[in-house]
Amino acid sequence: MSAAVREVGLALGCVGLCFVPGIIGSRFQPGAWYDGLVKPALTPPGWVFPVAWTLLYVLMGIALFLVVRRPQAVSGVSVAVAVFAVQLVLNGVWSWLFFGLQRPGLALLELVVLWCTILTATIMFWRISVAAGVLLLPYLAWVGFASWLNLGLWRLNSGG
Repeated sequence: MSAAVREVGLALGCVGLCFVPGIIGSRFQPGAWYDGLVKPALTPPGWVFPVAWTLLYVLMGIALFLVVRRPQAVSGVSVAVAVFAVQLVLNGVWSWLFFGLQRPGLALLELVVLWCTILTATIMFWRISVAAGVLLLPYLAWVGFASWLNLGLWRLNSGG
């Protein structure tokens, strides 16, 4: 197998891996419970979320590829990938907490941990590949915005 074919396979694998939380999260659809909630100002229409997440998962996958293709001798690659893996798990858990369990307060706490983990991964990726760190910035911003929306939903609907 040529080096180019291996690189393409690795890139596709990294992008595919980043879609796993979205695939798992898609099992927990908004439904009637979410539709009945009072939404904060600036809540985007429903179609924005799958478009945004598709773009973010692709960017995340490219960032991961840029890091894992670096020689393992580069300091921090293994730890950075481990932190990235943790944030992927947390990413998938949010949909279950928010839509599955219908617990916006608990989901908000999880989002704070997720955001901090993404920030850590971004800094670690940046040290290995500036481009990889830059590619995670939209994800960090989106999860920050999602946290604000989650907080608003929780406060508007539970008196929190």
